[in-house]
Amino acid sequence: MGIKKIILGEPMPDKNDPKYKQRYERDVEAGRKFANASGLGWLSGRITIFAKNHKEAFLIITFGTVILLFSLNIIGMVMSYRASHSNQPAQSVQRVDSAMRRQASPKASDIIRHGNPRLYGE
Repeated sequence: MGIKKIILGEPMPDKNDPKYKQRYERDVEAGRKFANASGLGWLSGRITIFAKNHKEAFLIITFGTVILLFSLNIIGMVMSYRASHSNQPAQSVQRVDSAMRRQASPKASDIIRHGNPRLYGE
């Protein structure tokens, strides 16, 4: 396989082309076998029957699901954006860093009572 073939792929073969006819039939048969074994054929048939009998309900369910998932995606993006702009450090590394700095810096009362160990070499 050349790089060009990997990037561009191969042209879509025509199903009536004798060069690809055998391959096309083999692929279609494999797809049918998989659909029957996994129950996808039965499920798609039931969905088609439901969609034919209840057109409006099918459209409401379909587009309602799409709108719901899109809304949840937008809400997640807004929450993520707001969390990144809050005053509190968002990352645990920053929290640990600030806690270590607080622990390492001596309090004013300690310096008065015991002197500054950094200055006096204690």
